[in-house]
Amino acid sequence: MAAKPVSELIIDIDKAPMRTGTSYPAQFSKFGDGRIKHALGDAVGLTRYGVNMVRMPAGTISSARHWHARQDEFIYILEGEVVLVTDEGETVIGPGTAVGFPAGNANGHHLINRSDSDVVLLEVGDRTPGDQVTYSDIDMLNTDVDGKRVFSRKDGTPY
Repeated sequence: MAAKPVSELIIDIDKAPMRTGTSYPAQFSKFGDGRIKHALGDAVGLTRYGVNMVRMPAGTISSARHWHARQDEFIYILEGEVVLVTDEGETVIGPGTAVGFPAGNANGHHLINRSDSDVVLLEVGDRTPGDQVTYSDIDMLNTDVDGKRVFSRKDGTPY
């Protein structure tokens, strides 16, 4: 494999692939609506794990509360104050706080920005094939089928 020049490895965040909103079925689009993700790992060709810089404007929710069967997930708060919601309840976290969610830990989690300011965080997750995401509070699964994410109800009925 040919070595990449350093100019291809330094990320210009403004030019990194960006996603807004969510890919959830329409009835669940409020989760993640308004958040902005810059796919930093994709920008430099990472394939084994993903790194996203996420901006959550005031009033946004990171995702529906969820947990991964096979993938680890990690977040690190860079700016702002956000509420981490888990099975145990709510915890306010701020800059410098790191939280990890090991694969298979059925403790659904998400973040809510109840402040008046943007929250900026790093989100890191591995890309283990065959993962299934269970959404704790809604009737939805997200399953990796041959590298494609497929949404269904918990009984397997497709959306």
